[in-house]
Amino acid sequence: MDTAMDRASDATTRAGYDLWADNYPAVAHNPMMRLEQEIVESILATLRPRRALDVGTGSGRYLAVLARAGAASVVGVDFSMAMLRHAALQRCATVVKPLIACADALRLPFGRKAFDLINASLMVGDVANLDAWTREMARTLARNGHLVYSDFHPSWTEFGWKRTFRSVDGAPHDLAFVPHTIEQHLAAIDAAGLRAVAIREPRFKEDSDPDVKAFRRRWKNPPVVVVFHAHKEL
Repeated sequence: MDTAMDRASDATTRAGYDLWADNYPAVAHNPMMRLEQEIVESILATLRPRRALDVGTGSGRYLAVLARAGAASVVGVDFSMAMLRHAALQRCATVVKPLIACADALRLPFGRKAFDLINASLMVGDVANLDAWTREMARTLARNGHLVYSDFHPSWTEFGWKRTFRSVDGAPHDLAFVPHTIEQHLAAIDAAGLRAVAIREPRFKEDSDPDVKAFRRRWKNPPVVVVFHAHKEL
């Protein structure tokens, strides 16, 4: 059920992304995002989708990834128009020209069974109602379709980590996220009629990146992201 609190939270989150947009790269710009993309791309490479949807496309970094994975049709949706202006530029970088649309992830403007693959990178942390989100993903998936998505690992809550960014003027900002446990994810996947195929909880490998080295020393290298692959069999 849509509540006033949910709408207020959505508006605050959207305002944060609008502020971040002009300083948000269209590539995986930090070690966690690069780790996440490495895992997700390895899954996408095995699926060869025809019709792919990127939910929470942001600046559009996964549009080209989905095209490289073999999708003949790629669509990206996001609720931030400021982010989508940057995603529009990514259409020029692919042979397949993706479509982009401003939309709420809980009310996608597509019919049932419209896509063979749905990808959602690190956006479900913006969703309070995980069950409703997963049901909407399942509604839009075709039979034998795949849902591949990532979230901030529960270790973020355990260690009190914050999601931060700098706006184009250099000012620091926090962007809140909704924590979800792995058990909550699995329950939502099951309730939506999907089958969990794989769960990946990657950790940083040995790396020359000084930020990764510092992280490993300080935090003893817990998982930083969790990636889910679910399948719609019926």
